[in-house]
Amino acid sequence: MRAAFLLIGTVIFTGCGSSSSSTSSTLPPVVALGSTNTSTITTTVPTTSTSTSTGTTTTYPSISTGTSGTVADNYEDFINSLSNEDITKLYAYLSEQAKTWWGEENYLESGKHRYVKYLDMYQTRAFIDFENGQIYITTINQREPLARLKESIAQILLMPIEKNTAEALTQTFTDKNIELTGKPFFLGQVLDHDNQPIEWEWRANRFADYLIANKLQHTDINGFPAYYVRIDMVSNHLEQRQYQYSEIVQAAAKRYGLLEDLIYSVIKTESSFNPYAISHAGAYGLMQIVPATAGADVFNLVKGQPGVIPTKEYLFDPSNNIDTGAAYLNILKTRYLKAIEHPTSLYFSMISAYNSGSGGVLATYHSDRDQAAAMINKQTPTEVYTTLTTLHPKEEARNYLVKVLSFQKDFNEGNL
Repeated sequence: MRAAFLLIGTVIFTGCGSSSSSTSSTLPPVVALGSTNTSTITTTVPTTSTSTSTGTTTTYPSISTGTSGTVADNYEDFINSLSNEDITKLYAYLSEQAKTWWGEENYLESGKHRYVKYLDMYQTRAFIDFENGQIYITTINQREPLARLKESIAQILLMPIEKNTAEALTQTFTDKNIELTGKPFFLGQVLDHDNQPIEWEWRANRFADYLIANKLQHTDINGFPAYYVRIDMVSNHLEQRQYQYSEIVQAAAKRYGLLEDLIYSVIKTESSFNPYAISHAGAYGLMQIVPATAGADVFNLVKGQPGVIPTKEYLFDPSNNIDTGAAYLNILKTRYLKAIEHPTSLYFSMISAYNSGSGGVLATYHSDRDQAAAMINKQTPTEVYTTLTTLHPKEEARNYLVKVLSFQKDFNEGNL
């Protein structure tokens, strides 16, 4: 996703709920920067590979051929069998469908800290920014656009946490409606115009009516008139999502000899407590576990099941995901980096290795692992920190240690 977007007007629209600290320097993900809005597009609804549902049989993109294929009751097994390359194909499928309407410059997709859900034959979308606590819902549907917008607002406000992998990926990569079963994920994280949590359909619809009547914004996207609203989450939205997983984190910390604040800080760094997090690299869930690497290590070295690679279904479950992430931190500390003597230097190295692998940490010092460990042991913890945050070969890894420690400090100060 592009890092910059076109500012609509001179002030960012602020929706209901608690006020956000965002200013006009935070640009809304509604129209991408550089869009000329001069493209032309067919006004007919695209039908190629569009998901439809009839009874228990659903039409979804065929991963092997890139065309539409019918998959019945075994769709969950089908999803779990996807490799990282296949996930890339799902992203490509989504891109093809969405860009038909939104164009190249205005296409958005899900990531580690954001969830993008397309609806309404890809003509309406929700962009959920878990890091900054903002939700944008936009429609370019030219047939009753405000009705489509209202329906989508209600769906997003009431959507549950989806633990079923097949359903979660179907929601992410198709325009299928969200099944509103179970407790809404945003309950308490978004308040309506009466400052009340939104749990029931009637309240979600009433709030949607209020937003459309009082907070509706208009722009142009890919040659189409577009309508959108922005909804701000409450100021402590991160803490509320953190609280949902507190018992799981406590158990994992005790099980693997870790600090609870470390686990919370890694989750915030990896996903901003976004349970839908998925990356192009094939990392899943709150702690962004790659099944074939960290996942396989945990099953081999901790659970005593060599050769087993956890499924996507397993990793989309928050309990399993946090347990696996915590177990992998323990492996880094007690096995891969155990030659590092000073506990603080080991702690810094473990955090950095969660992002880049133990090999990345040691390669910062020397290509030989033993010599690298010896060099680390000659440094003070402050020198190790400086080395890993300035000389690590990967920029993302250099920043990673800084972020986790900063979030850990915030957590202990009650500012997570």
